[in-house]
Amino acid sequence: MNRDLYIDFSKGLATLSIIFIHTAFWSGQFYIPAEIRVFSLVFDVAIFYALSGITSGNNIEKTFYRLLKLQITYMIFVTGLFFLDYFFKVFGLLFFSLDDLKNFYATFGSKYIVSDISLEPRWQNLGNWYLHQYTPVDTFPVVMGSFWYLKVYFILTMFGVLILKFFPKHKNLFLIICITLTLLFNIFPTYYPTGQVGYITFYLSLFLIANKMKGKKIPVNMIPILYGIVFIILTGMFWYYGKEIFYKINNNKFPPKIPYIIWSLFSLVTLFVFYNRLKIKKENILTYIGKNAIFFYFAQGISSSLIYFIVVFFNEKMNWFLLMIEVYIINIFLAFIIAWSLQKFDKFGWMILTYLRKKTSE
Repeated sequence: MNRDLYIDFSKGLATLSIIFIHTAFWSGQFYIPAEIRVFSLVFDVAIFYALSGITSGNNIEKTFYRLLKLQITYMIFVTGLFFLDYFFKVFGLLFFSLDDLKNFYATFGSKYIVSDISLEPRWQNLGNWYLHQYTPVDTFPVVMGSFWYLKVYFILTMFGVLILKFFPKHKNLFLIICITLTLLFNIFPTYYPTGQVGYITFYLSLFLIANKMKGKKIPVNMIPILYGIVFIILTGMFWYYGKEIFYKINNNKFPPKIPYIIWSLFSLVTLFVFYNRLKIKKENILTYIGKNAIFFYFAQGISSSLIYFIVVFFNEKMNWFLLMIEVYIINIFLAFIIAWSLQKFDKFGWMILTYLRKKTSE
């Protein structure tokens, strides 16, 4: 069966969009207008969950093996990140005092407040990362700030494949349950559960809807109707919540609430409109990014942290728009280099694990 390059193409575009989002919302908080940051959320992570639904099947063994492989790749990555963060601090102390580093991290490093920077390796952090408790990385704050996606992806995929395997005739029932719970959590916000429950109900809905779309094409006469519905719902949102809700879209993303869900409808409709309609016949740079999306996702966390140094230097010396374009291009360039390096590092890590397995089995 030939690989559907449209899926890779869409993942590639979505990955570039994520890089722009993290360019705008992290280092960009110091110079990019709020309007631009909000518009960057039009094409967001919801696309990835929908694409996962399109590509998923009911093969539990294959899915669990894929998740296990991803977990090991993730553990290899965070192990390298742990030591890289430590060496960056040591290197920084060759040129700056400990107080200077604390002030830098607290001011520019992230949304988190860094209260203690020490040369002593915090091994408990590495253990927390293995178990998907994303304690902050002082030097690379965007990495753990964006890893919420990974935990939700693991849970979502596990539930999704179990539904497809054991309840194939009741997918609609589970879809109704997920949509109903999402609405109830939003109608009665005091009962909105903490943790990942709210994330799963919404994103599992996307997963199941996308799975129902697998191999299908939206009729041409339905396209203007769908976009018309999206426009009406968006208009209704601003009428109900007021214009100020525009600036609160990101606040409604964690966990996903009605305003953010409505905001994401345009990208989801666009994804399904072009699915099985836009034919990508040759591999290109976007399909390459899509095929290696997980490495680019890891890489952009590091690159989006490194560009803080560029922003600090040029913030008051350049027009914000020119600076945004420059920083975004540099971020993509760094992400390519880091993603390529991570692929090599991942391959090396698997070689070590294979060697250890052979040695212990002798």
